[in-house]
Amino acid sequence: MRIAEWLQFFKRMGLRYFLFRLWFEFKKRTGILRKQFPTDPPLKEWISLADWRTHAAPFFFRSREEVVPEGEASEALRDQASRIFKGEINFFHAEWKKLELNDWLSNPNTGYVYNNQKHWTQIPDFDPTCGDIKYTWEKSRFGFLQTVLRYDVHFDNDSSAWVFDKMESWIDHNPINRGPNYRCSQETSLRLFNWILALYFYKDSSSLSEERFKKIIFYIYWQIKQVRANIQFSRISVRNNHAITETLLLYTAGLVFPFFEEASEWKERGKKWFEEEIAYQIFEDGGYLQFSFNYHRVVIQLLTWAIALSEKHKEKWNAVVYERAHTSLNLLVNCQDQTSGRLPNYGSNDGSLFFNWNDASFRDFMPALDTLHFLLTGRSLYKHSYEDRVWFGIDRGIMNLKPLTLNNGTQSFPKAGIFIFRKNDVLIFINCVTYKVRPLQADNLHLDLWYKGENLLVDGGSFRYNTDPDTTRYFMGTESHNTVMLGQHDQMRKGPRFIWLNWTRAIQAGWKEDENHIVFEGAIRAFDHLGKLVHHRKVTINEQLNKLTVTDQVTGKHDEVIRQLWHLLPQNKDLIKIEAQTEGASEQRTEKSYSSTYGVVEPCWQIEVSKKSNSITTEINWA
Repeated sequence: MRIAEWLQFFKRMGLRYFLFRLWFEFKKRTGILRKQFPTDPPLKEWISLADWRTHAAPFFFRSREEVVPEGEASEALRDQASRIFKGEINFFHAEWKKLELNDWLSNPNTGYVYNNQKHWTQIPDFDPTCGDIKYTWEKSRFGFLQTVLRYDVHFDNDSSAWVFDKMESWIDHNPINRGPNYRCSQETSLRLFNWILALYFYKDSSSLSEERFKKIIFYIYWQIKQVRANIQFSRISVRNNHAITETLLLYTAGLVFPFFEEASEWKERGKKWFEEEIAYQIFEDGGYLQFSFNYHRVVIQLLTWAIALSEKHKEKWNAVVYERAHTSLNLLVNCQDQTSGRLPNYGSNDGSLFFNWNDASFRDFMPALDTLHFLLTGRSLYKHSYEDRVWFGIDRGIMNLKPLTLNNGTQSFPKAGIFIFRKNDVLIFINCVTYKVRPLQADNLHLDLWYKGENLLVDGGSFRYNTDPDTTRYFMGTESHNTVMLGQHDQMRKGPRFIWLNWTRAIQAGWKEDENHIVFEGAIRAFDHLGKLVHHRKVTINEQLNKLTVTDQVTGKHDEVIRQLWHLLPQNKDLIKIEAQTEGASEQRTEKSYSSTYGVVEPCWQIEVSKKSNSITTEINWA
């Protein structure tokens, strides 16, 4: 990056961010950070197993006897549990990979095995030799325990010995503060959420011996301490769903492990910081600062955990937590295809689904949205309820907030930068955003089209965060989205890793209606690295004919070809027709890539309408 670009990035991110990053890197390089995270703490005991069984703090359930199965046991659940017991892991809810039962350190894609004697500060997370570290982290999240717990409930089984063996195996292969699985505090937090679920579920099991209990509690304690000691990294340097996850872990730990000497401090700080993060990260209209529907669902589930657990302890959150939970639901429900339960593949999608208590597909948002909605209102969102309520211990609504309704016509969420049209099985999604924090994808003025449950014009997705530069550029850049490029130029200039420069920003956006048409008009400052340019997009909807007319105009001096890009899945190629209306514009169809979830790629068609001019118009028909 050039000096001018660093100055621009400094201005965007702020002095606090840069001072913290400089201090953090100094401590990391000098070894100060390693000393703050000891690797061989002396063994310590806090409570006996008998005392804990008798006096365990309230949780979603006291033991497995309180978890009453809902619905019939499914063969899908039986199959998934069988694969897990054989050593397979469902990576990012998308692809099963076989690992050795006690392998916690290798990357299944590259075969690289991390050194579990190195301090976590010495472990790289973006090394091509190692591969994408998320593939090493995924098993250590212990998300597979949720499937095992469900299996035991539905099939009247006892997997407690197997579960505790896996927890002990992880402990034996991951010395405290060493190796890759301490590298990310959010990963640590998720692992502990799942360990807590397993401890309470199998609390009365004979497989939980005194020695095993003390060993697990000792490791839980030191992992919580690691999250607490490194919390400012997430709250200042990252400040996204990581910070929400980690502050909630501290609050949870303070409630359910009151015998730890720092429990009161964890609870108080965790609660205060969680409230601050929710107020900062969720906008007044329900939008989320990461501009990603999958990350927004992550926050929905964390809110469900937070509110449900606080109720068990007869505690209340600041009103902003309930308000932003409700407005989040309103936005997401109104962006949802009601046939499939899916939302546009908008923004970064890393395959996260922290709590998977049902047989629904990964892209189906209904279980997560319905569970939080019932908790807040006492009413279901859909025709049937989901098993998630049972595992969160939810049997009633606690706030009596107004139940949400699905709205037809146009809707605008200006702070979120989201504009929706819904009518007669048609759903149109457009984003027109001014970024509050650094963007991860160059996708402004992207348009998603849904009809009768089919996503006819798709967002290309994310694929992987650590892959080759060309693939990263395609998925993170403008080309995988239904918007406009100038020549080979993205809307923003790409910096290193996750950094974009010359952030796009909305100038205007909104809907207009007359008797025959509904029109969206939006404009963004874009392509600043090429000059003072503005991208205008006008979308005219003829709802009677299932037709869109899209006009893109780039004003300002430039000498590039305008490339209007559209992406559709091969199975939908006969359902949609795209034709240039601008005289002399060329049309080209190219096979490109689409990623519905992390690490998975499939083909899609890219239709490009282009011309060396200032504007271009295209007509889109579907049936």
